[in-house]
Amino acid sequence: MANGSRQAAWEFFGAELKRRREDAGFTQVELGARVFVSGGYIGQFEQAIRKPQLDVAQRIDEALQTDGIFDRLYRKLIDDRRYADYFAKAAELETLATSICEFAPALVPGLLQTPTYARAVTLAMNPFAPDEFIEEKVSGRMERGRILADATRPKYWAILHENVLRIPVGGAAVMAEQLEHVARLARDRTVAVQVLPYTVGGYAVMTGDLRLMEFEDAPPTAYTEAVYSGNLLDDPAVVKRARSAYDLLRTDALPREASRALIESAAEDFRRCASTG
Repeated sequence: MANGSRQAAWEFFGAELKRRREDAGFTQVELGARVFVSGGYIGQFEQAIRKPQLDVAQRIDEALQTDGIFDRLYRKLIDDRRYADYFAKAAELETLATSICEFAPALVPGLLQTPTYARAVTLAMNPFAPDEFIEEKVSGRMERGRILADATRPKYWAILHENVLRIPVGGAAVMAEQLEHVARLARDRTVAVQVLPYTVGGYAVMTGDLRLMEFEDAPPTAYTEAVYSGNLLDDPAVVKRARSAYDLLRTDALPREASRALIESAAEDFRRCASTG
């Protein structure tokens, strides 16, 4: 499903939710209380600004006695090949998060990727895939990144291992463009970025990616990812340990200004290499 038609489908979901809610005589606040979210969230669902989670859609069906229509609509809309099965839930939670803290040990995080970098990553991981598959994955990644341009964007903090700045994914020109993009987002204070330098040596999270997400009306979660697998963690004790590990990473990383200077320096090195190559 193309981006435009998918957005139109979510707008239909929202319009249908508003119609059914009003027919039932509920205000947004009253329906929100019955499905354990705020009235403001119901309004954002109705305007297709945010997408509900599956359990919220199911509770809406129960509250409005709609015979599972919102459950079925959600399942149809969320069946999206742009995201791996193990990541689809985390991608949806991103749209609801008020805060996202991410650690990336080797690659620029998806929310910060440029199209050319995302394409190079996808091709490297899927060297025999058809062009349609590659472009579908790149499209999904670019759509995810748009949440950072929204007025309701989450606070986003990324810690990048210095590997991210040095591995020439896609070649020098692609890397220069990508690192300049990250530096620009940091300079504009759209995101906060720190670099964990090689000189730190060992660090608190050496087994893979880590993402922490906080929400207005739900407990925080942690998401970890390895090769062809991902784990969405909501056990409070586990999330607390993940938060402590992230705090250690933040302590070991370079300050934000020094991090941006290092990113800009790496971008300039790649730009120089691209121009002389």
